[in-house]
Amino acid sequence: MSLEKILSISGKPGLYELKTQTRSGFLAESLIDGKKISVSGRHNVSLLSEIAIYTLTEEVPLREVFSRISEKENGGPAINHKASKDELEEYFFEVLPDYDEDRVYASDIKKVVQWYNLLQKHGITQFTEADSSEEE
Repeated sequence: MSLEKILSISGKPGLYELKTQTRSGFLAESLIDGKKISVSGRHNVSLLSEIAIYTLTEEVPLREVFSRISEKENGGPAINHKASKDELEEYFFEVLPDYDEDRVYASDIKKVVQWYNLLQKHGITQFTEADSSEEE
């Protein structure tokens, strides 16, 4: 499964897998507990494949940040997202040395680490961009 079908829904914990489209929105399944929810157009939804992290020179796609974490951890889990702010920032600096400290907050780092660990736990470790022919 690629990041193209993984969603973050504002106000809802964790990540969701896009299952199917409905008349009023779509159906998503939680990666945390497997519960399915109906998501309407009024929810603020972000595809993980569309999220990027600010650096001093450019915006780095989240898939690349996940790949770097995976390389650093040899495919294993990352630091606990409940670690202290300083530990999280130090860890993220090792992964992405030129991240923009003024625009990337500790809460953002915590969320990225939490998402990585959730994806890794569910065996979603292929973060490179998939070929469009492969998706069809």
